[in-house]
Amino acid sequence: MNAVKLQLEAARAARERLDVLEFAPPVACVYDPLDYAWGAYEEYVVRYGEAIGRVLFLGMNPGPWGMAQAGVPFGEVSAVVEWLKITSPIGRPVREHSRYPVRGYDCPRSEASGKRLWGFFRKRFGDVAHFFERHFVVNYCPLLFIASGMLKNGLEGARNLTPDKLPRSEREVVLEICDDLLRSVIHALEPRCVVGVGNFAAQSAARALEGCDIPMYKILHPSPASPKSNVDWEGEVTRQLVAQGVWA
Repeated sequence: MNAVKLQLEAARAARERLDVLEFAPPVACVYDPLDYAWGAYEEYVVRYGEAIGRVLFLGMNPGPWGMAQAGVPFGEVSAVVEWLKITSPIGRPVREHSRYPVRGYDCPRSEASGKRLWGFFRKRFGDVAHFFERHFVVNYCPLLFIASGMLKNGLEGARNLTPDKLPRSEREVVLEICDDLLRSVIHALEPRCVVGVGNFAAQSAARALEGCDIPMYKILHPSPASPKSNVDWEGEVTRQLVAQGVWA
């Protein structure tokens, strides 16, 4: 069974397990791009996910203006359309928060983390096939959590709630499923190493893959929320990858 088929089967299995879970407030909506944006995710895996023995970059979970819109890890829309050439139709979540609408490729907002990450790879490797010859990008958790809350003016607000901020009982169930998904992806791709994009992804890989003989590394997350990421992020990440032996 080839790597593409194994990955898609693992994603479907994780989707089935995750989509039956229920979450208490403050979680108001849960988006699963593996459901409503499956076509784009499948196209990404089929087009780029076949080779084994590559560097596997591991992200945390979908961003509201990234994978939640385009179905691809770190899926900043312009990068997905213009560089990755993903064009499969995008649907809509069953329950959608008004402050985080899914507009697919018509989304007017840009996911800063995805723009930095894919822009960095595009600048360094140029041709998209050149990058994917030796690298692949996946997310640890397929779900985006939207938490509700009241603003100071009395209006309803909303925010992106990362998986590590879920209540313990909910978090443990989600992480167990995501650990299984990651182990399945590792089995399919047989990567030469795993690079966690940020602390959460690196810690998740270390836990899920404990006992596996796979080198694991970490790079600075590209999110503008991290002050360090706003000062020569590309230069810092290049130095980190070279120092860890991931890149020459």
